[in-house]
Amino acid sequence: MARADAIRATPPFAAFEWMLALRYLRPRRKEAFISVIAVFSFLGILLGVATLVVVMAVMNGFRAELLDKILGINGHVIVQPIGSDLTDYDDVAKRIGDVPGVTLALPIIEGQALASGPSTGSSGVLVRGVRGPDLLSMEKVAGSVDDGGGLLDFDNSGGVAIGTRLAQSLGLLVGDKLTLISPRGAITPLGTAPRVKTYPVAAIFEIGMAEYDSTYIFMPLVEAQLYFNSPEKAQAIEVYIEDPDQVGAMREPIEEAAGRQVFSTDWRMRNVTFFNALQVERNVMFTILTLIVLVAALNIISGLIMLVKDKGRDIAILRTMGATKGAVMRVFFLTGASIGTVGTLAGLAIGWVICANIESLRAFTSWVTRTEIFSPELYFLSTLPAQMDPMETGAIVAMALGLSYLATLYPAWRAARLDPVEALRYE
Repeated sequence: MARADAIRATPPFAAFEWMLALRYLRPRRKEAFISVIAVFSFLGILLGVATLVVVMAVMNGFRAELLDKILGINGHVIVQPIGSDLTDYDDVAKRIGDVPGVTLALPIIEGQALASGPSTGSSGVLVRGVRGPDLLSMEKVAGSVDDGGGLLDFDNSGGVAIGTRLAQSLGLLVGDKLTLISPRGAITPLGTAPRVKTYPVAAIFEIGMAEYDSTYIFMPLVEAQLYFNSPEKAQAIEVYIEDPDQVGAMREPIEEAAGRQVFSTDWRMRNVTFFNALQVERNVMFTILTLIVLVAALNIISGLIMLVKDKGRDIAILRTMGATKGAVMRVFFLTGASIGTVGTLAGLAIGWVICANIESLRAFTSWVTRTEIFSPELYFLSTLPAQMDPMETGAIVAMALGLSYLATLYPAWRAARLDPVEALRYE
């Protein structure tokens, strides 16, 4: 009677219930198959959570790096003239640069050309004419140049700055000659003749994005005006702002500060398809990988149902000793929840370790397999990024725990409904 009274007196989730739940988790010879199911459930949740954490972190890092590279070399707002040429670009850029929240406003000229070096190779490039001080203000370009200050006197150098991948493909070094061929050349009685001109390589930069490092060429603005037959005018004003996410609110004051008729576009409009595709891919990957956790949760259900059936005699004895239906339900709930909780936390730890060493693991895997795991030509970036979002990681953990806990409710409810008389009838 004293033991029965003690069982009745135990509060919810007392040490007695934890002791029974953990005891049921320990493998025994007669329950080997049930233990195997529990192990697979644990591994399924562990792998599901770890995979979700790593994949979401890589997707976040991929988006953040691409956004940083794209916005580091392209303006957040592009202001283009309407009705007349932008011959007053110096004044317009100065007025826009004085707008609160604007960090840089620079006039540009852009055009496509064919570049060739001393070797026989050639490559299509995008030539961008900018002023020397403006180019030095672009951290992604100026911060990667380590050739002794090739950009310090860029306006008077008469040369160009090219990306590392373009330099490698054309076999160029600082000081070598680069030939540019543009279809928009001089107009002759026989038609438009291509313009061919040679420039020394003043600097070699590395943005870290393969597309930019292989196609972009920066040229002094005055040289670009002459090369593209656009004397004393610019094509547009590129504007950089402090917070790119506030670009929508900044467009109107920028247009007003221009002091003339202009048309502006922001980075979201120019890259909407690209970043929408990334968001869709991210959502699809999250949904697919969640199925791994769901399958593991279903394994918890099957394992607990088999455990309840095997422990029918023990449950009946507990009930006859005074254990309530709630106590029995909590015991089996704790048994299944322990698998889900430990598996989730272990998966989170493994995912964090992988994210912290993702680039080293990529390099090691590439070295072992002798293959390029993360090709810059395909993925635009030269390194594999991973950026864990605390809110997103918390949502992954909450989802895994929620599925694990829900999976235990039905088997625990069946254990609580077990009739002691029926369970002991044939014992």
